[in-house]
Amino acid sequence: MDSVTKKIEELDKLLSGLGRIVVAFSGGVDSSFLAAAAARAVKGEAIAITAFSETLPESEKNEAILIAKKIGIQHILLNISELNSPDFVANDKNRCYYCKQERFSVLVDWAKKNNYNWVLDGSNVDDLSDYRPGIKAVEELEHVRSPLIEVGLTKAEIREASKAWDLPTWNKPSAACLSSRVVYGLSITGERLGQIEKAEALVKRFCSGQVRVRHHGDIARIEVSPENISVLSNPDITKVIDKGLKELGFTYVTLDLAGYRTGSMNAAIL
Repeated sequence: MDSVTKKIEELDKLLSGLGRIVVAFSGGVDSSFLAAAAARAVKGEAIAITAFSETLPESEKNEAILIAKKIGIQHILLNISELNSPDFVANDKNRCYYCKQERFSVLVDWAKKNNYNWVLDGSNVDDLSDYRPGIKAVEELEHVRSPLIEVGLTKAEIREASKAWDLPTWNKPSAACLSSRVVYGLSITGERLGQIEKAEALVKRFCSGQVRVRHHGDIARIEVSPENISVLSNPDITKVIDKGLKELGFTYVTLDLAGYRTGSMNAAIL
């Protein structure tokens, strides 16, 4: 028996013993796999909840709805706002901690009121090697577990299993909330999150793969997959993007020659 199969069997056994469960569901690779595993393990006793706010792109929310239908799990949308938290808005190096604390506290409250035993987080073991203060917030909350970490599943293994299960997310690019694009120390506002969402939508018209528009106040720093750097360097395309992003309120528009890399904003604090 290969290691992935063994881990999935361990996951099924773990989930089967949890009773009624809520899956914190973004529609990304990890949470979609966890939702599918939960639906298999406890069937009608599992529900996926997408806690959406200004930090979640509208396109991601709509995609989560479609993916939940594909998986066949009950799904609801729960409107929250991290912008109600002064600590989150201040955007210091613990921003992710405050975000997770806010989101999962709301999910735990919902679960208790609706007689669900656990709220499940979709973090995988690869997340433990990155700067992820949000994991600490999840660990501190009662009635929250991270099953993919508990059974030792990596991102690559989750993608492999997702492909075998015919999940549409198996090769979906990794995603992160819009607030992760805002440079630490610059306050997070609805206006800035809206700038980022619209800026990324514009850049995605010209390339696929990973796209991030990092918000550095007056500066928009564009990160794309390395193979797309030459695409965005085309003078005709740069003209359209430069004009569009300046119309959104940025003074300067730059293309990061290092390309997309996860957690690039952490370079300033680590």
